[in-house]
Amino acid sequence: MNRIGWTFLGLFAVIGVLAALLVDFGGSAAPRRSAQQARPVGKVATGELVMPVQGARWSDIRDSWGDSRGGGSRGHTGTDIMAPGGTPVVAAADGVVEKLFYSNGGGGITAYVRAPDRRLSYYYAHLASYAPGLREGAWVRAGDSIGRVGDTGNAGAGNTHLHFGIERLLPDEAWHQGRAIDPYPLLARGRAER
Repeated sequence: MNRIGWTFLGLFAVIGVLAALLVDFGGSAAPRRSAQQARPVGKVATGELVMPVQGARWSDIRDSWGDSRGGGSRGHTGTDIMAPGGTPVVAAADGVVEKLFYSNGGGGITAYVRAPDRRLSYYYAHLASYAPGLREGAWVRAGDSIGRVGDTGNAGAGNTHLHFGIERLLPDEAWHQGRAIDPYPLLARGRAER
């Protein structure tokens, strides 16, 4: 083979290697989406939630959906994450703080964070306090501070935990009009610690 032939062969080899680097043959993990890319409408993709209680482990979460509450008058519509009082609570997903609300007979000090597509609301209840500077209309990213674990509302004195809920909404519905969905499967699938 002459010099031109070897040059073309080398060039084709380099192009082939570069093409192979750009193709995913199924053996590597899918690339992470940037925060600017839209999530599927009304869904949380597997592994996208951050543990909302700092220091808690995914394996410590117990599925309490539907458990009896209020002396059997209602079922539990969230996942309780037990933690010492004052433990930091962080945003499980990106969103806008839609409502900061106090409910004496319910969730106590609560925060509702609305997903960017407005179809999900993340509910943080029984907080001891809000994070400094947290306000309605503020944008939070997954992992940003929401507040501290407490026992406010109907949690019961000394029963410090975060009640974490997810509610499905239509984009034009208000923060309080959501329909609760079980957060446990979404939390349990996100076992890769972040």
